[in-house]
Amino acid sequence: MDFSTVHLTPEQEQFQREVRTVLDEIVTEEVHEHERRTGDGFHEGVHLALGSRGWLFPAWPVEEGGAGLDRVSQRILSLELARRQVPGVTHGTTRLVWSGLQLSADPELAAELKPEVAAGRVRFCLGYSDPEGGSDIAAATLRAVRDGDEWVLNGSKLWTTGAHNCQYTFLITRTDPEAPKHKGLTMFLVPLDSPGVEIQAIHTYGGERTNAVYYTDVHVSDRHRVGDVNAGWATLQGPLSNEHGGGRIADGLEDLAGGATYTQSFDRAIDAAARWAKRTTRPDGTLVADDPVFLDRLGALIVSTEASRVTHGPMGRNKASLSSIAGVAELIDLVGPEALLAHGADGAIEDGVIEFAHRWAQGTATYGGTTEVFKGMIAQHVLGLPRLTLPGSKQWVR
Repeated sequence: MDFSTVHLTPEQEQFQREVRTVLDEIVTEEVHEHERRTGDGFHEGVHLALGSRGWLFPAWPVEEGGAGLDRVSQRILSLELARRQVPGVTHGTTRLVWSGLQLSADPELAAELKPEVAAGRVRFCLGYSDPEGGSDIAAATLRAVRDGDEWVLNGSKLWTTGAHNCQYTFLITRTDPEAPKHKGLTMFLVPLDSPGVEIQAIHTYGGERTNAVYYTDVHVSDRHRVGDVNAGWATLQGPLSNEHGGGRIADGLEDLAGGATYTQSFDRAIDAAARWAKRTTRPDGTLVADDPVFLDRLGALIVSTEASRVTHGPMGRNKASLSSIAGVAELIDLVGPEALLAHGADGAIEDGVIEFAHRWAQGTATYGGTTEVFKGMIAQHVLGLPRLTLPGSKQWVR
């Protein structure tokens, strides 16, 4: 592995300056306040501004709506967006869905959507989890029944984050209830303005908004079917692999860990605690930052979060989540009651960054599949262990 420094060309340095200037203009305090108020993970003005510059899909050629950036410039853009805390959940789900559409969607439909997606005017969310299925996506029960050139959908999905800001959902349905679990599934790209679609907000402990989406006799054209009938599991594998931390470009510029973004709030909380320690005194007049016990415990947290960033793939995803959940609790204990003060409260440390990191960390145990699901994936696909079969587990008989 090459750990050498990446030296920027003059053109790349100029691009970095351009990105910082643009983000200074468009990522205002109003953008951050909107995110605190709504938890959307999305801001339409910023999204459209990025799209107008080709920065939503920066690797795409300019003539296809992208920016034609080289890999280093793509990484520069990614790092600057993260540093400015640009809300990017809906951008992320749109990218995931597009990876499936470009392979399996009706070519004419994909061609129509591509320029709109690049510009930011069309966005996609994930319609995966049934209310009783949890992370077991293949247990989908939402029914799709063929009716001539259309399909009729009935059922519901939970955790459809961003549905209220998207035009389509990438929906997994059950088209053959008699087939084995993974065989009777079909994927659709469903317009969310279709009659019979109802979106209801769910607000999480971490301050995010996700959604329950209900489908009552929703008619969708066969043109919006993605992949073959009853082959939805194969169609889904590309986007699902990307969400689980696969599909990364092996050029040393991407994050190693599948959950690197999960530690960002924790990183900011650690930095805030370090700055707090430099200006806060104990009752005896000594600085907290001079306390060797404080430094030892803070250092251990820094090592833990750094370890999660350099742990590869799904193992890194789990390490990032679990170390953040445990670490932010340790950080609160280390700092004391002030760490529990939220944004807007008098005396909150850097306007509540530690309190927010604590709430945010809890949700990371479920993103893209729970940590328990990932432990099973690691056991089977990384360590080669047999699949765990518990009493009462359903077995399909062929």
